[in-house]
Amino acid sequence: MDKFLLQQRVLEKLAEDLLQVEQAARAAHETATHEENIAENKYDTLGLEAAYLATGQARRAEAIRQAMANWRQFRPRPYDASKGIQLGALVCLVDAEDSPQQLFLGPDGGSMKLLSGAQFVQVISSEAPLGKALLGKCEGDEVSIQVAAVRQQFEVLRVQ
Repeated sequence: MDKFLLQQRVLEKLAEDLLQVEQAARAAHETATHEENIAENKYDTLGLEAAYLATGQARRAEAIRQAMANWRQFRPRPYDASKGIQLGALVCLVDAEDSPQQLFLGPDGGSMKLLSGAQFVQVISSEAPLGKALLGKCEGDEVSIQVAAVRQQFEVLRVQ
């Protein structure tokens, strides 16, 4: 699996998300500022609610722009067994039921699932609980994370 191709797909997905968020922000802004939505009394809050929504969408758009900048600067490196799993690693894990899972450890803001060939690859950051647990691990190591009241166990099968 080509890490640089995965990186390009992440950037494409983030660009799609940004376009949707910007359109939603524009629509909310238009609703908030439209003359028909001027409040007639203290219970008429449509314009105010739309303004809050537009502000939230604008913040989300800025977060996506920052994620895109991080992903553009990101340079995945080949796996170095002496350092263990680092940012940029493509990792194959199996859980307790021997169900395999492909992960691509990248910068913040890329949490998504991508189709690569016939396989799904989950993109996670090193700040995610599983991402943190994987850092420094090597092939054959076990990793466990606590999700709510459930402890999940994984084995690292392959890293590239």
